[in-house]
Order: sequence, then C-alpha cells, then structure tokens
Amino acid sequence: MINFLEKFFKLQGNGTNFRTEVLAGITTFMTMAYILAVNPLILSAAGMDSGAVFVATALSACLGTLIMAFCSNYPFVLAPGMGLNAFFAYTVVGQMGYSWQVALGAVFLEGILFLILSLTNVREAIFNCIPPALKFGVSGGIGLFITFIGLQSAKLVVDGPTLVSLYPFKAAIANGEFFSTGIGAVLAILGVLFTAVLLAKKVPGAILWGIVATWFAGMGCEVIGVYVPNPHLGMFSVMPDFSRGLSVPSLAPTIMQMDFSGIFTFNFVTIMLSFMFVDLFDTLGTLIGVASKANMLDRYGRLPKIRGALLADSIATAGGAMLGTSTVTTFVESSAGVAVGGRTGLTGVVSAGLFAISLFLSPIFLAIPAFATAPALITVGFMMLTSIMNIDFTDFSEAIPAFLAIIAMPFTYSISEGISLGVISYVLIHLTSGNYRFKNIGGIIYILAVLFVLKYIFV
Repeated sequence: MINFLEKFFKLQGNGTNFRTEVLAGITTFMTMAYILAVNPLILSAAGMDSGAVFVATALSACLGTLIMAFCSNYPFVLAPGMGLNAFFAYTVVGQMGYSWQVALGAVFLEGILFLILSLTNVREAIFNCIPPALKFGVSGGIGLFITFIGLQSAKLVVDGPTLVSLYPFKAAIANGEFFSTGIGAVLAILGVLFTAVLLAKKVPGAILWGIVATWFAGMGCEVIGVYVPNPHLGMFSVMPDFSRGLSVPSLAPTIMQMDFSGIFTFNFVTIMLSFMFVDLFDTLGTLIGVASKANMLDRYGRLPKIRGALLADSIATAGGAMLGTSTVTTFVESSAGVAVGGRTGLTGVVSAGLFAISLFLSPIFLAIPAFATAPALITVGFMMLTSIMNIDFTDFSEAIPAFLAIIAMPFTYSISEGISLGVISYVLIHLTSGNYRFKNIGGIIYILAVLFVLKYIFV
C-alpha cells in the first residue's frame, strides 16, 4: 500500500516520503480543526442548524481536499473559509435580511461561475500575471497574517487603546480572568518556545509536537485547577467530552436548501459578486503564498497544474453550498503542513481522512484549544515571512508594492485587500516612474488594477 501511494503521488520525485506526508497532513488538520467548532457557531447565528453545519463543514472539507489532492497533487487543504462565513451570517443574513437559503444559493452560483472561469483559463491568467516580487510579498504578508491570527486566538494580543495591545496580565489577575485567558496566553508563549527549540534541533514533526504538547499542558492545568474554562471569555474545556456519545448529527436541515428566488435582483448579484471577489483573491493569495514557500513555482513564477487546484476550489464551493455551508476555500493553514515538509496530495488525503474521522470522534478534535494551535501558526508565519528575502529591495518600483501587500494583510485582516493594494500600487508606480517601458508587464495586471479601484469606489 505504501509503495502504491509513493508511486501514485510521486513522493520521491517531489522530494518527500510517506512519513513526512502523514506528519504534514496531521499537522495541517490540527491547525485548522478549529473550523469544525467555529463554523457551526457562526452559521447558527444565521438560523442554521449547528449540528447539520458541523457535518457539512467536515464533509465539504474532506471532499474538497480529496479533489484537490487527486486533481493537482498539491498539499493544499480546503474548508469553509473564515471571514466568508462571517459575511454570510452577519452581513447577508443579519444586516441585509436575506434568508440563509438565499445566501447558500449565492454561494452555489459563485462556485459555478468560478468553475466556468477556471475552465476558461481566466483564474489561471490572473495568477500568472502577478509579478514575482508581489508573489513573494503575498507569501510574507500571509506569514504576518496567520501570525496575527495565532496571537489573537491565544489572546496574546487583544483590543486596546492603541487598537492592538499585549494581553493585560496584571489587570487579568486583578479581575479574576487570569486563570482562563491568562493561562491560555502563557501556555501559548511556552508552546512557541517549545516549538522553536524543536525546530532549532531539527526534530521531525516539530510543529505537530508543539501543538500536542501545548494541548496536553492545557489538560494538565485544567485537571489541577490552574486553568479554569470560561465560555463567556471564549475559553472552553480542553478535555474531550464524550457525554453525548459519538453519534453523527443529521444533515437533513441544510442539505440542498439553496433558494434562487432572488437571482435576478440587483442585491442578489451584488452578494454573489462579493462572495466571488473575496473567494477569488483569498484563494489566489493562499496558492501564491504557500506554493512560493514550498518552492513549487516554476522559473516564471507560475504554478504548474494550477488548473486542477482552481477546479477543486470551485467544485468544493458549489458542493459545500449543496451540503449546507458557506464558501469552501483553500486554507492558509495549509502552510503548516508545507512547513513540516508536505509536498504532494498525500498530505491532503491524510487531512481529508481526519476530517472524515472527526464526524465520529468530534469530542476529541473539538477539544483542541486555540492556544494550542497558536504556536504552530506563529512559527509557520515566521517561516513564510522569510520569502521576502527573494525581493530585490534596491528596486523600489518592485519592493514598495510588495511591502504594501505585506503590511496590508495583517492590518486589514484580509488576504484579498493585500493583493488589491499591492496590484494597484505596482501599476501606478511603474506607470508614473516610466519603469513599465523596461519591464515585460502583461496587460492583465492593468485590468486588475482598474477593477480593484472600481471595487473601492462602488462596492
């Protein structure tokens, strides 16, 4: 069996092996297992059945990732995207007043439209038109972005008078919150240091061991009473809860519930295009960032077999809507598996298998706390940031747009915004400085820049 997998996924030709791929798949899954708990929580605010959404989340992640693995042989893992699910629940349903069935219809049509664009090379052409400097900048920006996500999830950084502040340890001790949020923050710090030491010693699976060690430390702290769960503060028990057994919730409340009654209205089209814009450039940004870090791009900065990856993303989005969840997209946490050494679709197959198993062992996977996965996100963020060393910082027309893309992602909390500002600034700087005459810049990037400007004006 192992020999078959090695030949099928061409492990040796991609500089990897079976053990590394399995470790990478487990690591990726554990860094993104939070989506199994968070997605049902967010979509339930739209009136959807949380149990059905949990099943839809796991199934869409499993099926989408398998399609990615077999269509592209890349180690990218898919799941319902964060941000897109919040837009679905709080904006489309909450603020605009549409039913969640109509919102699912918009997501489904977005997936179909993306499928058509992928088959006609439009999305591939957009990927290929991004200049190398911007691609390295996007990779570095994603590194800062996921680091920021890790810091927030562990509550190492919180809201403050300067917008973002370090966790207030002294105040937390005074108001009695330290033994919940504070202990989680401390364990996250220790987890980062532990993971860093393992990485320095070149221990195989260092990032995965960092997650497991931090989680087990959290369980130990809960047993002795040092860590006190407080759901009101977003700090839950880290002990698996088997009190409800291992039954799989019914998918009936959400499957095939799309509503297309408003398909010809202006607002419906606006919603669909909003989903499409964010999904398109979040996905392209993730593919650019993770692929460049894994040295998967060719000498021209293109990703071979990208069509398979884009088709998988499109099919997963449409399939996810049919099952009953918001937009399914390529997860930036795939970079955690790449950092471990994952280079082929076998990484995705392992992650997909764990998503399938999670349907029956949800108490275990849902118990992994955010402060345990934070060390992985932070250390992987560091690894991705190193891609900026490939940028020529002596060429300001290349370096400044890359820099703007880098800083925009964590500060705007959006990969797509980073790409937008990077592309707009790249075109403007090259046009006004006259550098476009000396560089082979394709016309598509100019079209993108115009579309991004129009987006800020009208959307």
